[in-house]
Amino acid sequence: MSETSRVILVTGATGGIGSAVCARLAQAGNSLILAARDIAKLQAACARLKGPGEQSFRWISVDMSSDASVLSFSRELAAKGTVLDGVVLMPPQMRPTEECQPPPDTWRQLFQSHFIGPLELLKSAISIMQPEPSQGRRAKIVIISAITSVQALGNYATSNVLRCAWLAQAKTLAFALGERGIHVNTLSLGGTLTPDYVASIGQRATRAGMTFDERVATETSNIPLRKYGSPDEVALAVEVLLSPFSDHITGVNLLHDGGFTRAY
Repeated sequence: MSETSRVILVTGATGGIGSAVCARLAQAGNSLILAARDIAKLQAACARLKGPGEQSFRWISVDMSSDASVLSFSRELAAKGTVLDGVVLMPPQMRPTEECQPPPDTWRQLFQSHFIGPLELLKSAISIMQPEPSQGRRAKIVIISAITSVQALGNYATSNVLRCAWLAQAKTLAFALGERGIHVNTLSLGGTLTPDYVASIGQRATRAGMTFDERVATETSNIPLRKYGSPDEVALAVEVLLSPFSDHITGVNLLHDGGFTRAY
């Protein structure tokens, strides 16, 4: 799937999933622009990347909860004269909550950091895409969502709402941008064994007096494949959605949940 001329923007690039996505895309020959908040982590992430060619790896710091930071990011992105071929947009994750009706200030904060800010960043990325479908040059956008986009979970009240908003936005963009040769698809993740999630499972195992493997077996008993996903599996799915595989696919939500979601 190597296309050495492609330039891909990856947000959330220093997290467990973002790191795996960047590593795979780099190995496939893509040039990358990494985006996240922590400058030190971004610098370290770029230094770790390796690829088969002379592709470039650079970073731009951004805090999606801040309009000023997103605007600064957009200006820096445009100032480099970069032409983007793809975007992997990972809106920040939301923590579980026992509140089914969070207070207004919580909603305002979450909509800013998890929807409005990321959407403004995506707008700036789309503005520097130059697809030419007649010449076989297409641009691909993959938005990382969660299974709460299609199946409400009791302790994820805010995620149930905001992940659905991303699916609706992706579908809207797919309709609006398709004629230009810009594809917009979403990837909804179930449980994924990032370092943070592995640590969380370990804590639950300890509290329950179980081994790690026993706890995983218990938690995945309602998943047909009887396992959680891995960051590398997510990275492969992202690579596929950025590849020619999706040249006739847009507006689609792909479930990456081991069969957990039973709605159809």
